[in-house]
Order: sequence, then C-alpha cells, then structure tokens
Amino acid sequence: MTLTKSPLDAIHRERGASFTDFAGWDMPVRYTSDLAEHHAVRNSAGIFDLSHMAEIYLTGPGAAAALDYALAGTLSSIPLGRAKYSLILSEVGTVVDDVIAYRLGDEQFLVVANAGNRFPAAAAIRERAEAFDCVVEDRSEEVALIAVQGPNALAILEATTGFSSEGLAELGYYRCLPREFNGESVLVGRTGYTGEDGFELYIDNAHAADLWRALEAAGAEFDLLACGLACRDTLRLEAGMPLYGHELSLNLKPVQVGMEKVVDMSKENFVGRDGVMAGVPANATRIVGLSPKASVPAAPIIPFTPTGGQLGLSRRAPCRPPSVTRSLLRSSNQILRNSAQHSPSMSAEQKYQQSLSPFPSIHERPAHEHPRKPPVHERTRMDSSRGRRCLRRNYPVRR
Repeated sequence: MTLTKSPLDAIHRERGASFTDFAGWDMPVRYTSDLAEHHAVRNSAGIFDLSHMAEIYLTGPGAAAALDYALAGTLSSIPLGRAKYSLILSEVGTVVDDVIAYRLGDEQFLVVANAGNRFPAAAAIRERAEAFDCVVEDRSEEVALIAVQGPNALAILEATTGFSSEGLAELGYYRCLPREFNGESVLVGRTGYTGEDGFELYIDNAHAADLWRALEAAGAEFDLLACGLACRDTLRLEAGMPLYGHELSLNLKPVQVGMEKVVDMSKENFVGRDGVMAGVPANATRIVGLSPKASVPAAPIIPFTPTGGQLGLSRRAPCRPPSVTRSLLRSSNQILRNSAQHSPSMSAEQKYQQSLSPFPSIHERPAHEHPRKPPVHERTRMDSSRGRRCLRRNYPVRR
C-alpha cells in the first residue's frame, strides 16, 4: 500500500527523521531520541507535524444544531473563537472518536478528528448532518497542521518572520484566532495537546513548508527541537490524556474512562444518548489514572497485581520523563468495588447513575468553560521528600 506523504515530508527527510506508517500516512516517529524530544517540549519547545489529522468543516445555518446532534457535547453554546473537546458516539454509546471542534463563525465550525478515524468520523458527521441546513466538507488532504508546544512556544511565534502574532499572548486556553503568514491565512488554536502550553497552526498545504522553516529559524535561540509522534504519545500519557485506540475505543463508553462529564445529558436528542443512559454492567472494564511513587521498568504494557490477584494492565510512557509518570490502568470494576448488577426493574436514569465512575478521572472537564489555565510548568510543585516535579492535575488535550 502506498502511504500518503505529509506536505512537510521533504523537510523531515532533510532532518534525518525515522518514519512510521500512521493510519496510512508516512509520518516522522522521531528525529533524535524519544527522551530528548520529550524533555524539549517540557523544558523549552518542540515542533510537530500533525498534518495527518482530519479536518472536517461544517458551514450553514444548521451547522451548530447538526453538531449538537452529532456529538456528545453542546457545540451551539460556545462563542465565536472558542474550541470544545467532545466525542462522536455510536448508537450504543461507545466512542467512535474524540475530537476538538472550533467555532470559526456564527455558521461555521471546524472539527478535528484523529487520523486513524478520519473516514468513520467524517462519515458519521456527514450522515448525522443530512437533516440540517449545512454543508460538510472533509478537507483533510488540503490542510496542514503544525504544532509548537512548550514554555517557549509563544516567544517563538512572536519571533517568526512573516507571522502576524498580534493577540496571541492574550489568546486563552481552548480558543482560536485567525492570523496570517506572509499574507496566507493561518488558524491558530491554543489547546496545548501535549499537556504544555502550545499552539496549533492550520495552513494550506502549499505554504506549510515555508511556515515550518520560518518557525525553526525563529526557534533556534529558544532551543526549539523537531519532535516525532513517539514523544507526542509519551507527553500525552504523562499528562493523563486519553489516546484513541488505547483508552478510547468502540468497545468502551465514556463512563468507563472517567469521561462522563464530556457527555451533555441535558440534551434531549443526540446520537448515542440511549446507549449512554443504559449504563454499563457492574463487571465492565474501567480505566483509571495512577501516579506511581517509584520508578518502574520502562515497558509499553505493565502487569499490575494488587494484593488478592491480578487487576489488569497499565500503559505508561516508555522514556521515564522528568516529571511523574502517569499510568492509565485498565481494570475490572468488579474487583475495585462491589456493585450490584442492574436490576430489571431499574429505570434508565437509575442504571446510568449507578454506572457513573467512582474512580479518579483521567480527564477533567474541557477548559473552554474555565478561565485560561497556566501551562504545566507553572502548575507543578516540588515534592521535597523525593526532589521531583509532580503534575498537579490533568488536562484533556488531544492527540
């Protein structure tokens, strides 16, 4: 099978990147080492090519209502220039994909989906929007996505020649702003999907390479490092952020991964509502976040066995990042708590309430509803007994 190449492919090869097949795209997995790239994002800045991500546009008077029906959250309520983390659910309430939706205008939205779920996500949105007055366009192969993440991200954008950075310092978390690079349109988002403060830049493929080179030139004095998809995964895992195919899948409902707050059950009609209301069995799989107190051997999958028997498997960052590693534990709810099975006489609301997760969430409510949050390096504290940096809270940023 011929892999799709990023519009930045030539630059990656010039930089000596190692490549991998990622959802049919030939993408850089690393340039130097996973550890060096991970540290760069946490301590200075990293630049990522995310052009494999899916960009789905909805335009028209019915666009907001269509997304309210298609997604688990309420998109019609977000103001212009805001973004919202949400889920595409199946009819039975499991997760088709997790997405970020930007409101670009009163009648225009951009939904960014995972590369591996581009076609299912686009098909689901298109089908669900048929009854509404709007047009759905999948422009994934036309739009490049470059992300600059880390404490120095703002300074790099402000120093980039040809880039209009006005207003970026005031741009809040989960917000977006139209800017320009050498006269070409750029949509700037600030969702910090790695757990650090950072910016995501959406630009036409034809101008992506020029923007990347300009960012690299500006970032030289700020220790900017090109980063691959491997450290993207470890950064997200360290911050307790779910990754589709691991913590999210068609086999899991939001409540099983601590994401029930993402689903707006006050909406009367959206795809998956009945499935969510049905709840899950008492012995259903749950995924929770753990912060180990001591270093553990680096491995993608680690058996975790508490007193009394094996509990499940956890996934952790393989590179031992400088701050505390967060593992996402797949477990049996029946082992973690004694719950009665659903009674046949229980109402749908009772079943739903009983199924709500009692465990620590791996994800907090999306921050578009809250004031701007400071970046991770400002949200840390020193554990004097061990002398290490510990993350205080999780943020649901994507991919």
